[in-house]
Amino acid sequence: ALPGLASEQACVSQDHLVCFLPGTLALGAHHGLPADHMELAQSLMDTCYQMNRQMETGLSPEIVHFSMHPQKGGKDVQVKPGDRHNLLRPETVESLFYLYRCTGDPKYRDWGWEILRSFNAHTRVPSGGFSSISNVQDPRNPQPRDKMESFFLGETLKYLYLLFSDDTDLLSLDTYVFNTEAHPLPIWTPG
Repeated sequence: ALPGLASEQACVSQDHLVCFLPGTLALGAHHGLPADHMELAQSLMDTCYQMNRQMETGLSPEIVHFSMHPQKGGKDVQVKPGDRHNLLRPETVESLFYLYRCTGDPKYRDWGWEILRSFNAHTRVPSGGFSSISNVQDPRNPQPRDKMESFFLGETLKYLYLLFSDDTDLLSLDTYVFNTEAHPLPIWTPG
């Protein structure tokens, strides 16, 4: 239980935006930080993946609340009605890209493929493009919002493309760094 709260009131939540952190930790380990950074990155990545996996659409809500004592066969995460939307954010697939590049573990590609399939199934619109949705828990009616944020094209799809590319020298993590908007910048070394 959290300090000052009764155990039945204890609640731990996580925003989807936090899912950038596994990639940052993996990149740090790739560039020489201690190995426990990679272990933490992999554990956090599992959590971010489950934020998608445990939703009926396969897409993460904006915020999840972790069940401290899930019922047998129940979900580990709960979603409040005001948090069940998905804005097509890039953070999870960004971290999948970094973890795949740093570890070579194909499960990160598999997870990215699942997320891409979910985007196609639940956010793609017939006229072209994709739409944010209001309810990741209702695959029959995810309630499209008729809005696609520019970061979906500029970041989410870019990281998915890089995740699925077989050319690991394409924007190599040893020669490029990505800013917070997924723009690759060359790493300059003092000459």
